[in-house]
Amino acid sequence: MTKATAAEGDQMRYSANWALSRRGLLKVYDDRLVCGDWTIPYTEMTNSVLTSIRSTLFIPGYVLRVDTEDKTYHFGLNWGRFWKSDLPFTISRERGSLGYSKFSIIARAILVACLVYWLWQKFS
Repeated sequence: MTKATAAEGDQMRYSANWALSRRGLLKVYDDRLVCGDWTIPYTEMTNSVLTSIRSTLFIPGYVLRVDTEDKTYHFGLNWGRFWKSDLPFTISRERGSLGYSKFSIIARAILVACLVYWLWQKFS
């Protein structure tokens, strides 16, 4: 299972692009990646990076970035042994962390404010 986006720029951060990303299966074949109606032949990949991350709740996962001449794809992936094994395409592996976009910070602040208001209403 994956969350996937083809948005421009660095997607190594919590943002609206991830909140609105497509959900589906990332299928890894001998010659291509397939996610919904996206088909990415390995011959069209100019770069691919698998970044090992930990979420806000310290849950492990990965972000796979695949560059082609036309687009940059980002796939948010659950942790699993499959991604530690040899893959049928050239990949570099790194460790990283997710940053926060302005949207993410504002959304979290609103969520905390709503929770505080709810608790104040319930216990006052």
